[in-house]
Amino acid sequence: MIDFHTHSNASDGALSPSELLNRAAAAGIKALALTDHDTIAGFESVSDSVPLGVRLVSGVELSCQWGKVGIHIVGLGFDPLSGGLVEHLSVLDLARLRRAEMIAHRLSQKGMPGALEGAMAVASGAQIGRPHFARWMVMNDHVKTEAEAFKRFLGKGKVGDISTLWPDLQQTVGTIAEAGGLAVLAHPLKYRLTATRLNALCATFVTAGGAAIEVINGHPGPGETERLMSLARAHQLLLSVGSDFHREGEYGAGLGVDTARFPSGSGIWERV
Repeated sequence: MIDFHTHSNASDGALSPSELLNRAAAAGIKALALTDHDTIAGFESVSDSVPLGVRLVSGVELSCQWGKVGIHIVGLGFDPLSGGLVEHLSVLDLARLRRAEMIAHRLSQKGMPGALEGAMAVASGAQIGRPHFARWMVMNDHVKTEAEAFKRFLGKGKVGDISTLWPDLQQTVGTIAEAGGLAVLAHPLKYRLTATRLNALCATFVTAGGAAIEVINGHPGPGETERLMSLARAHQLLLSVGSDFHREGEYGAGLGVDTARFPSGSGIWERV
């Protein structure tokens, strides 16, 4: 059992890093990466206090752009003290704040003033993201649920969908590699690309130095894992798996993925 895609309340998850690690230990997970959005603060806070039986791998989920498409790249097994990585994360801090300001401005135009201050209060020092705006919108009766907030205002193609501020994919993959880590293309089917475009994305990712592709992210749909394994073979990419855990929920995946089904030597968990 491993899990190389998880989130704590250092970004948009519900559990503290230590709570997440303790839950992983209780679930029998042998290797875990804490991959908060654009921050390693959560990982750094627990790197010296890992529960017995769990191997904690350095991790992060970095926002980037490929053309006009917002893409997420998971970095694994890097040196958290790498100067290039620290600088890259600083750039992303500023980009997230700028994006938050733009989202708040657009929500204000839709009759929801005070969104920036409200979302930052919800984030409470965590790396600010759209889920914090969604929570604030529910708390202030602008929408009934966080799902409605994304469906009407924050989801793909809506007013709060701003992805043009991120570094490009090549730079992002290069930063992970320079820090001694391996780059993983996160949840590739969530970008809703055509087969041709998805192949082009993978080709660009490999050329940039990408190492692996997620073939399980949460609850895969029928045939999705097999499709992604075929894509991995076509581009000679390692496999990675994760729950994309944020919080307990009726539809969310629990922590941990059993890797016994995958061929020996094919998994990134054997390299980091």
